[in-house]
Amino acid sequence: MNELTVLELGRNALATTALLSAPMLAAALVVGLVVSILQALTQVQEATLAFVPKILAVLAVLAVAGPWLLNTLLSYTISIFTALPTLVR
Repeated sequence: MNELTVLELGRNALATTALLSAPMLAAALVVGLVVSILQALTQVQEATLAFVPKILAVLAVLAVAGPWLLNTLLSYTISIFTALPTLVR
């Protein structure tokens, strides 16, 4: 295993992590923005009003995108284990 292979494995791991976390982060961002706008309009500055809807949105996205997330993670893991004999010489 050379340096290029290790860098490629690290890059793939980071790309997969970003791909898997993107739906939840996007949902939290959108809900947080909407709640912030509503708080600014109504001048109600309560921290729990921003926290609870974000948690609910992340859980909803996780429930909807869960099968895709698991399938993507499983295919990545299978590809790593399949390539393992060629990586270790």
